[in-house]
Amino acid sequence: MILRISGRITEEDVNMLPALLEQERSRVPIDLKNVLLVDREAIKLLALHESNGAELRNCPAYIRHGSRERGRPSAAE
Repeated sequence: MILRISGRITEEDVNMLPALLEQERSRVPIDLKNVLLVDREAIKLLALHESNGAELRNCPAYIRHGSRERGRPSAAE
């Protein structure tokens, strides 16, 4: 099974996606080939999903960059 997402991933989707992914027994790869826009909350969710061992396929560079930035401590820390 592969979850293919197209269009936008927004905070509203972030609230729905974990419930869908948890229904599967194995880690579900997410194909982001047709994603046009991702907000910060979605990037956090995708980074968490990937850090738990799932694969992000066809992941746009701006999402990868955002997920790497998420793992870095902020200047305030």
